[in-house]
Amino acid sequence: MQIKPKLSFWQIWNMCFGFLGIQFGFALQGGFMSRIFQTLGAEKDALPLLWIAAPLTGLLVQPIIGYLSDRTWHPLLGRRRPYFLIGAVFSSVALLFMPQSSALWMAVGLLWVLDASINISMEPFRALVADKLPESQRSYGFVVQTLIIGIGTWVASNLPWFINQLGVSNVAGPGVVPSSVKIAFAIGALVFLVSILVTVLTTREDPPEDLAQFLLEKKRGKLVPDIVGQVIAMPPEMLRIGIVQFFSWLSFFSMWSMATPALTDHVFHAPAPNPNAFNLALPAQAEAFASANAAFQNAADLVGSFMGYYGLSSMVVALLLSFYAARFVLNRKWVHGVSLILGGLGFLSMALVPAPGYLIVSFALVGVAWASILSMPYALLASSVDPKKMGLYMGLFNMFIVIPQIVAATLLGPTLRWCFANQPIYAMVISGGSLLIGAAFLLRVHEPVGVANGAIVAAHG
Repeated sequence: MQIKPKLSFWQIWNMCFGFLGIQFGFALQGGFMSRIFQTLGAEKDALPLLWIAAPLTGLLVQPIIGYLSDRTWHPLLGRRRPYFLIGAVFSSVALLFMPQSSALWMAVGLLWVLDASINISMEPFRALVADKLPESQRSYGFVVQTLIIGIGTWVASNLPWFINQLGVSNVAGPGVVPSSVKIAFAIGALVFLVSILVTVLTTREDPPEDLAQFLLEKKRGKLVPDIVGQVIAMPPEMLRIGIVQFFSWLSFFSMWSMATPALTDHVFHAPAPNPNAFNLALPAQAEAFASANAAFQNAADLVGSFMGYYGLSSMVVALLLSFYAARFVLNRKWVHGVSLILGGLGFLSMALVPAPGYLIVSFALVGVAWASILSMPYALLASSVDPKKMGLYMGLFNMFIVIPQIVAATLLGPTLRWCFANQPIYAMVISGGSLLIGAAFLLRVHEPVGVANGAIVAAHG
């Protein structure tokens, strides 16, 4: 078995840097996709279903890309990097054209393209960390990855607001996406491509120990039977961690799809106006719509900015964890449980805040959970599966990310309509409760042997 050398901080940083672009794409999608949908005429209770493109593409793409990347070896680009590049090119194109959509169906179609492309780039990144790092550095590697994700989330979430402060308008006519959002998505497209190139050009992948045997096994493999077989033979510990992930991602999908209508309505008292409720041919009615639309767009800018605080918070938490993990072995189960509880309380508090400024605290608590969700489960998983099938297992593990999103996409809208009088703020309450349930299921997860008992043992010996 090949012994993996320990890497320096900057080697790990460069290896993970492409996630900055991936997170720019996710943050712009998560913070402003519902705003684009509402601007193009979508009703708020239809938003979760419009988002179903994201989890469906992930369910299909990630196991396939994981399987293929396990069986890929290119003499120049290696195993994972070809998929980084392909996903980056298509993601950048989709980000560039997304806010140019002139109809709702166009935006929905581009969301399918964008999310499929992001998944092509993202899935191999998880496997790359496990490929390159020894067990003693895996928590550290995933935490550094989370630090970069936090930076991307905070910057991208604030882009439309910042661009508006530079004098670019954040309002437009009925059915037109504001210029500030268009420019933000164009910047996101550039950052996505450049950051992926940094990782591709600075990180070398090690070839298979026995290339002839690798190529022979590649010829024997069959895509669908192999994937189905691994689902059936899923390690029990992977299933336990996956159940925690199910409730974690149910929570965050509810936030991404419903935070804009929930908070613009409940906290800012500036819901998206329906153009059909106004007779725009009458000057007074047109002025009333323009005023209501301006209030909504301003509130939506601020919601996006406040959402950036969960990225900022996750960045700080990841930074602290990276300092600790560089010297000691983390008790990953304990860290994850406390983080999920704090995040759940943050979501629940959104229904109670007396003024918009308090949302900073709410999203900061959510960011603690986000930092842990992006690192601890993957570190636990990487210690529990066959390293030769790391890409496939990372892809299959994402079933526990996309299935809850499909559940939320199909059931969240009807649940809000039938049980909560169509008040979107209850989506945030559901998010909080879901994280607390996930924390409870974490009690069934076990640290790998040698980790749970060495939570405070120095990793460097």
